[in-house]
Amino acid sequence: MADTNGTTGATDTEEAPASVRRMGGPESEELTRLAAVFEDLQYVLQCCEHLVSTLAQNPDPVLVEALWTGALVGYVRCFSGRTEVLKDSDVAELKMEGQVTEFHGLMKKLRDHYASRHVNPRETFTVGVAQNNAGAPTGVAVVSATQPTVDDTAVRQLGRIAYGLSGLVDARMQEAQATVLTAASAMNPAQMSSLPLVHIDNG
Repeated sequence: MADTNGTTGATDTEEAPASVRRMGGPESEELTRLAAVFEDLQYVLQCCEHLVSTLAQNPDPVLVEALWTGALVGYVRCFSGRTEVLKDSDVAELKMEGQVTEFHGLMKKLRDHYASRHVNPRETFTVGVAQNNAGAPTGVAVVSATQPTVDDTAVRQLGRIAYGLSGLVDARMQEAQATVLTAASAMNPAQMSSLPLVHIDNG
């Protein structure tokens, strides 16, 4: 798995680097985008893990909605057209059983539903007028209908897809890291020392 919080390929027995320098250029930008998407997929997996355990108990609907909304937002963000890290075709590339492509499309629609800036995703409301036996109006009633909540099957399916995509992104990160290291190897020590320092918290 790619190491996004420290130096690439370092192990516990290796000596810590004397310094880390910020690399620019398209190679580094690509690796940065990949790392951000990889971390989003890890977040989606964590949300799904918490949801599976929560749904198995007497679930708190507020917690369920928060975790599910977080999972949907993080998942769909991985397919942003701005970063162009993952595409819809990458889901089909996983070659998973079932209607995975259709499920992926549904998750994108659900993200829009749960993260809507304008519509309540939990309930729909209808206004009615109460009548007495003579047919005259006696009051106003606001009736709510609760929307179906997420179930265990959908959570597990999203988790499986996110896990598969994590492996795909991780492999691309390894390639991107090698490309960045090749670019750095072409620089002499003076050029390397002129790059900005990156401060790493080793604590």
